[in-house]
Amino acid sequence: MTFDLPKLDYAYDALEPHIDARTMELHHTKHHAKYTSNLNDAIKGTDLENKSIEEIFASVSKQSATVRNNGGGYYNHKLFWKIMSPHGGGTPSGELSTALNKYFGSFENFKSEFTKAASTQFGSGWAWLIKTSDGSLKVTSTPNQDNTLMDLSQVKGTPILGIDVWEHAYYLKYQNRRPDYIEAFWNVINWDEVDKRLKG
Repeated sequence: MTFDLPKLDYAYDALEPHIDARTMELHHTKHHAKYTSNLNDAIKGTDLENKSIEEIFASVSKQSATVRNNGGGYYNHKLFWKIMSPHGGGTPSGELSTALNKYFGSFENFKSEFTKAASTQFGSGWAWLIKTSDGSLKVTSTPNQDNTLMDLSQVKGTPILGIDVWEHAYYLKYQNRRPDYIEAFWNVINWDEVDKRLKG
């Protein structure tokens, strides 16, 4: 199986002023493209070649750091582009809203917990909203390009929302002001997509 760099559903400048066009272009065409090509190179000619990315994650602790890092980079960014939209922001509704209220008490409590996870992730990494095997929702974070589908993750579940807190995701516009970037991110979240992933 060859993994392909996905096309974005919107133009590079579509998320401005919250996320700038130059960052989006570099992030997609350089960083995500490199993770994708490195992953394909790493699995070529191995028994991983015919596995899905989720199947690779299920035994990633037995794989090389190259497979782990680039596989995570490929998957994480593929989700990241989808859960953002020029028409995003606001608050979720329907089943997602009900679930957030159930597991966090309110949307504001969830927002606070997610923001804290993103803000306090040391160094590069991701903050996640995940659906666990019992159907509950949790907020967590992972270092580098790890995610909660990997067999080595301390907290396991399916990511339905994630924010990239590597500096390459925000440094051109926000420099070292990660909290400002996280606050801006709430204006571009595609809640319909998150809701779809919750139901999926």
